[in-house]
Amino acid sequence: MTTADDPHTLTGAYAAHALDDDERAVVEEHLAHCDVCAQEVRELAETVARLGLAVAIAPRRGMREDVLRRITTVRQDVPRAEPDPGPRLTPRRARRLSQWALAASVAAAAVFGGTALWQHQQAQDARDQARQAQQDAREQSQELASVLGAPDAKTRTSRFADGAGGTVVVSASRNRAAFIAAGLPKPPQGKAYQLWFDDDGAMRPAGLISPGRHTEAMLMDGPVDKATGMGITLEPAGGSARPTSAPVALMPLPA
Repeated sequence: MTTADDPHTLTGAYAAHALDDDERAVVEEHLAHCDVCAQEVRELAETVARLGLAVAIAPRRGMREDVLRRITTVRQDVPRAEPDPGPRLTPRRARRLSQWALAASVAAAAVFGGTALWQHQQAQDARDQARQAQQDAREQSQELASVLGAPDAKTRTSRFADGAGGTVVVSASRNRAAFIAAGLPKPPQGKAYQLWFDDDGAMRPAGLISPGRHTEAMLMDGPVDKATGMGITLEPAGGSARPTSAPVALMPLPA
């Protein structure tokens, strides 16, 4: 048996499943009688398993084949003695350090490749979300225009406190309503104006007015259905399921 075929030098390739059937049979026969190599194989196999669990994104194409080819062709020699007075490495320790370095290189390459793929996916997700937001905005603008320009559109305007005002537009044929705010003061930090449909005294959420917009036309969320009025309250910035403050304004819908 040549040095290259020495089963002592094939434990790393065996743990990485990089041997052919004949070489694997030789190593397995050797492991049955060599406790040192058997322990080394168990440790290397556990390391390979941990690395596989730690990296969930596949590395670049062909990297596995390159690594497995190098395992079977690169001889793991014992380092030459140097005049360094420090402790010398035993053949077994030198071989293990070489195998650990190879495993660390595989893990690093997989992590860097996985990070690049993750960053690409994040950028793609952001682009998809931006396109969806633009599509939603276009649809909202088209629906708002259809309500404001509907042949049966009816309007009602009211003045609020502090000189602010608003106009509500209702289209019965489209079963939708729009609201045009005018001169609303800036809401307090962490608050937003929220619109409501008044269903016989039960307030139903109808959307948030964009903060900082003194004048804004917006499509109210949801159908008008049997609502007879609308209201405006100050709510937490994300909105509320039901009013949590006294109304800033209450308006009947145009008949």
